[in-house]
Amino acid sequence: MTANPEASKRTKDGSTTVPNHVAIIMDGNGRWAESRGLDVSEGHHAGFENLQRVVADFAKRGVKYLTMYAFSTENWDRPESEVQGILELAIAVIAHEAQQLHENDVRIKHLGRVDRLSDELREELQQAVDMTAGNSGLTLGIAFDYGGRAEIANAAKQLIADGVSPDDIDEQKFAEYLYTSDMPDVDLLIRTGGDFRISNFLLWQTAYSEFYSSDIWWPDFYGEHIDSAFESFSERQRRFGKRI
Repeated sequence: MTANPEASKRTKDGSTTVPNHVAIIMDGNGRWAESRGLDVSEGHHAGFENLQRVVADFAKRGVKYLTMYAFSTENWDRPESEVQGILELAIAVIAHEAQQLHENDVRIKHLGRVDRLSDELREELQQAVDMTAGNSGLTLGIAFDYGGRAEIANAAKQLIADGVSPDDIDEQKFAEYLYTSDMPDVDLLIRTGGDFRISNFLLWQTAYSEFYSSDIWWPDFYGEHIDSAFESFSERQRRFGKRI
């Protein structure tokens, strides 16, 4: 998809611009846990609990697409016990939350590789995607075993495999081969935890995104912190490379 200058809309009172597609790098679970003397696994539990809260909040605000960076291709290099805990937690959360999301008209979409996931996790993800496929409310993109560079490389391989002529490849055609082929570009990219890196997340889709970094660790990022992100977004003048 290409950048869309009309991709945001005003709320009813006209005060805050609501981005159409928000992507979030959920950072700080470990530090949140350490600051409380807890095991890192408790931080991931708190992070997943906050995910539930944030999805509901964004849907109420009128956001149509929300993509969450849940597990990157690089996260496999973390300690084995932490990785295993995240994978087991993901299975439990998806199994527990998919039905509720479905009832709330949320469409679930998985972005990322599936070949390295366990059979159980792969099946839970696919069931959630299939069950919610016909929903028309918020689209929740779950970036799990996702890497931006890997996504672009995979798209290139698929174009070649499909025999697409180089003369027929432009930005629109290439975007059709990305995981986000039926989603618009990201309007607002939020990173919690205080860092300013995009960490290999949605490299293509964030070409003209507005970036917002929050010092708040992910488990505590909700409510007034979302307000602050949206207020900052409202103050941006989006030019998409043009002079206005």
